[in-house]
Amino acid sequence: MSAQGRSLELFFIDGRPAGLRPAAGLKWSGPVVRARRTQLKEALQRREAGYTGVYLLFGENEGRARLYIGEAEDMRERLRNHAQNKDWWDYAVLISAAADVLHKAHVKYLESRLVEIARDVGGAELENGNQPTRSSLSEAATANMESFIDTLMMVLPAIRVDAFLNKKRSRPNAGVRSEPAQDPDEFTFAVPRHGVSATAVLKEGEMIVKAGSIVRAEWVGDRKHNTHYFKLHDDLVANGTIVRQGSTSVFSNDYAFSSVSAAAAIVAGRSANGRTSWIHKATGRSYADWEDAQLSEVPQ
Repeated sequence: MSAQGRSLELFFIDGRPAGLRPAAGLKWSGPVVRARRTQLKEALQRREAGYTGVYLLFGENEGRARLYIGEAEDMRERLRNHAQNKDWWDYAVLISAAADVLHKAHVKYLESRLVEIARDVGGAELENGNQPTRSSLSEAATANMESFIDTLMMVLPAIRVDAFLNKKRSRPNAGVRSEPAQDPDEFTFAVPRHGVSATAVLKEGEMIVKAGSIVRAEWVGDRKHNTHYFKLHDDLVANGTIVRQGSTSVFSNDYAFSSVSAAAAIVAGRSANGRTSWIHKATGRSYADWEDAQLSEVPQ
């Protein structure tokens, strides 16, 4: 079955992309508000800040994303408390439903599921010490909350919240194909003197490094903040996506990157130009030359 298109509406309250930003899908039952801590007063003046909902607090700890997930029957009051007692966070995301229809059991369920998802993704260090208890809901209410979460997973990346964006890719069952599909283009990247040998496929706009690819065990490149790939390498080692095997490491599962250079840097353990590093397996061309050939086929 092909993916169905969905609509999403973004509104920048103060006219600036970095400012207060509510988001809503046309099938979405409520707003999501992202606000920097320096804008907390303006965010808490909004009506939905007083609703029952779940909220996210984001900051950094030694260069790694830090996240706290909570729920409250009055998010405004809870955020005031966190502003006084938690110094580490830099911005907040408030999640509620239109007409304040969520109740305590709903948001306890949402809080528990979001902690589960964040732990599985491993993209941020969680401040939540324990797994919150998931409230008991009816079958219908559970289905509604799972649909709520499904839409939320589309909304959050649109407002630059990636902590729940799972880049791990599962393999389809052998012999099972839901619909005819073109085989993805395959690329290789090798650095023999360091034992590096990786394979990736380009699929749906993502460079997916395949499980079993041999990569550098440690980041050996620059650790300046303008070379931010070292943070991603550290995170993938920490969450078990990259597993050490002797002097090298391997990808424990398929993992999707948004750019060819990001994929190349993680494999090499240093900044790398993915357009020249990845070689198209079928033609022997660099990614850059292969891409040029693809674009030459586009009608004028």
